[in-house]
Amino acid sequence: MPPTPQIDAILRTLHVTTWTPADQAQGQQAAALALTIYAGHTRDQGTPYLQHPLAVVCILRDELAVTTPSTLLLGLLHDALEISPGSAPTVASRLGGDFAEQLRAMTPDHRLDERPKQPGDEATWRAKTTRLSAEGLLVRLADRIHNLRDLRNSPDTARRERFVAALVEFYLPLAERARPINTHLEAACMVFRAEYERYQRDIQEARI
Repeated sequence: MPPTPQIDAILRTLHVTTWTPADQAQGQQAAALALTIYAGHTRDQGTPYLQHPLAVVCILRDELAVTTPSTLLLGLLHDALEISPGSAPTVASRLGGDFAEQLRAMTPDHRLDERPKQPGDEATWRAKTTRLSAEGLLVRLADRIHNLRDLRNSPDTARRERFVAALVEFYLPLAERARPINTHLEAACMVFRAEYERYQRDIQEARI
């Protein structure tokens, strides 16, 4: 895909001008893939899907001090196989087999299999998440941070309740356990906890 204003906007979000030429070429490929894969999809809030991975990139870059191109590209495409499982070969051919495998590791099995969620899938997904690399876990926590910030805009009350329950039961404890691994995960834990506490305060104030 030739450069377009949309691709240029994605590249600016990634801050590719600070990258090596090889990493910039990877960024071009990833930006084109993101436009293709996320095109036409919306979040349940009604916003274009691409806004979410771009927000995750910004969290990684601006709040968690991530500058590694591979991590930022993983943030950009973290939902690619969830949206389009069939895009895995294209991702592998353009960004490498290792990158595609990282995305597979970050994607629930029922999404990869293109089937409805079944009993036992949640436990399998949580076990899969605990096995993520430090890089993959960092992206997943940044994803959860943005989802939590955006949760107020979801029209699905049941989804909001499930999301918060999963945070309390699994994701917040996981973030605490991962905190000593590196400074990025420590920052992610702190931001995640602060966002959860802010969300709880907002909910309480709305009830008063």
